[in-house]
Amino acid sequence: MEDNPTSMRVPEAGIRALFTIDARWQAWLDVEAALAKAEAELGVIPEAAAAIIVERSRLELLDRDRVEEGLRRTAHPLVPLIWDLARVCGDDAGGYVHWGATTQNITQTGQLLLLRQAHWIFLRQIGRILTGMADLAERTKDMALPGRTHGQHAVPATFGFKVGIWIDELCRHTERLREAEPRVFCAMLGGAAGTFASFGALGPDIQARMAAHLDMVPMPVPARTIGDHQAEYVCLLGMLAATSSKIAREIYTQMKQEFGEVEEPVPPGTVGSSTMPQKRNPKLTQDMIAAAAEIRALVPLALEAMQTEHEADRTTSLMMSSALQKSCELTGDILSRMEALIAGLQVDEGRMRRNLDLSGGLIMGEALMLSLGAHIGRQEAHDAIYDAAQAAATSDKSFESLLAKEEAVRAHLSADEVAALLDPTAYTGQCAAIATEQAARGREIAADLANLPG
Repeated sequence: MEDNPTSMRVPEAGIRALFTIDARWQAWLDVEAALAKAEAELGVIPEAAAAIIVERSRLELLDRDRVEEGLRRTAHPLVPLIWDLARVCGDDAGGYVHWGATTQNITQTGQLLLLRQAHWIFLRQIGRILTGMADLAERTKDMALPGRTHGQHAVPATFGFKVGIWIDELCRHTERLREAEPRVFCAMLGGAAGTFASFGALGPDIQARMAAHLDMVPMPVPARTIGDHQAEYVCLLGMLAATSSKIAREIYTQMKQEFGEVEEPVPPGTVGSSTMPQKRNPKLTQDMIAAAAEIRALVPLALEAMQTEHEADRTTSLMMSSALQKSCELTGDILSRMEALIAGLQVDEGRMRRNLDLSGGLIMGEALMLSLGAHIGRQEAHDAIYDAAQAAATSDKSFESLLAKEEAVRAHLSADEVAALLDPTAYTGQCAAIATEQAARGREIAADLANLPG
């Protein structure tokens, strides 16, 4: 998402810095160095040559002007970089640079090195968000508010229960991301058509050693047409984005004056409108919703990019690279904003309680039905409560007074019992327990994520 001057300033995670041309070139050089090490270990190239290649595979040692001129002349993304690496390695060692590899072996593996760095950032962000949500869930576990289904009051719930739901989903996203690591972060070295022809029988061993030097796993089949592992990651980010958007939409809705139950952090001096000075517009949530929609729109692109013909096709490589980079940048934006949102969210317990009372006790219809049903059966009780509830909804009479006129209610429930059953704070089920349980789970996952690399 492009930097929006109207968006709340939040700490960025540095995701875009991972995908600059300098970062990309250095990642490719790292792969070239790992390739040289692997080949020297198996006697494919001289150890002395590999040592020089490893030592000189640093972007600051190359002539940037020379590389950029080569890019303009060749229109090839990697060859000019290889040429200049060979130049700085000298005539003898330079002749062994990029030995047996093809461009996509280097560029795709390098891109996955960068993706892995983004991956660690995302997980650490999620860890901080889970910690913030755990605090929020514990603080609001007993804050009753209307539970809403189909946009209408259903039964009472608590805000902490809502937060517990968010924690539950984010923990599963974390599990999916961690489980995908050995599938996604793999090194590819199959040569021109993925057949190992340029490496001979040593090909699989060279790939395995190169992968080990990069702390990756080798591709079982290093075919250049395989993109499911990259598409999987975009799909996972799409699911994470959908959950993030759901959370943002819930808060966005609850911020409306008609609800008034929560509010984003609004630092002093924040301007909501150029013409309406009273406006306290949601910014973090709107940014998150917009970015999440963009990520979900990239999922079909990644799936389309899996459909590579024959043994290689630059078209689908470009599509996949674009989907990965853009989805990562947007995910960083979303998670940065969510972290700020959860940390600074204002919760209005008094307004939640007033909203619970808006229906004059109608929200307690289920509790009344079940209590009465213990005496006369659920369906007969449903009919009795239904009649009183519908009359209250379509007249100016109170629900409590109409219940008092129902013969079935009078026969089995006292006025004090009815009054007690109309208390919404006494009918929140296991909301507090769920909030507490999920807070503990979130803290446990967050503690694990705090120890990740990077």
